[in-house]
Amino acid sequence: MKFFIIIQARMTSTRLPGKVMLPLCGKTVLEVMLERLSLFQDNIIIATTNDGTQAPITQLCQQLNIKYFEGDTDNVLSRYYEAAIASGAQEEDLIVRCTSDCPIIDPEVVSSLISFYKTNSFDYALASSGSGFPRGLNAEIFSFALLKEAFLSATKDYEKEHVTPYFYDTCKDKFKLGYLKSEIDASKYRITLDEQDDYRVIQEIYDKFNCETTFNYKDLISMLDENPYIYEINKHVEQKKLKG
Repeated sequence: MKFFIIIQARMTSTRLPGKVMLPLCGKTVLEVMLERLSLFQDNIIIATTNDGTQAPITQLCQQLNIKYFEGDTDNVLSRYYEAAIASGAQEEDLIVRCTSDCPIIDPEVVSSLISFYKTNSFDYALASSGSGFPRGLNAEIFSFALLKEAFLSATKDYEKEHVTPYFYDTCKDKFKLGYLKSEIDASKYRITLDEQDDYRVIQEIYDKFNCETTFNYKDLISMLDENPYIYEINKHVEQKKLKG
């Protein structure tokens, strides 16, 4: 059984275009995220678009020797499925879903999520703000077989745009869901990148860590608790709602 970490990345974000290539610590947001996940480099696939805007992303992947796949801009579910197929995924293999607007993702949380899934009988598991993590440390895991079922069965636009609603919404009574719990409730914090104030928060965080990328989850939350002004910067930003 293998696992693939598929990270969706595009240049056409509506609220903050080109956000994954914004400068951060002398690099780009996406490059910093990949550095955070360097332990898993051989497992990572960047699932980007094929709409002609993706060159900065694919060039970075080539530079860093990261695998990538170019697929449909709006149907991200098909992009994930086809990226997995192109990488040789088999029915029993595992897919970890991450998004490129999370440059503070924690590799230990990802490792814990993989272990959590493997040692339980869940169809789909996640670490999210609903289980105590800040928004921005999100990760999800499921089998390739389940991804294939979603790809073949999903019909609604929001199921295709957001990849996993088929598991936790459309067929929530069919699948067994598991939530990796955070040891501390840090769900009030928003450290994902959707708007300019989110970018300011992420810059502040890396400034506090002197642009080091090796700080862990506990270090992060301790620092945020000690610097409440950071939370105030983007507490007004609302997460985009799914359109059912």
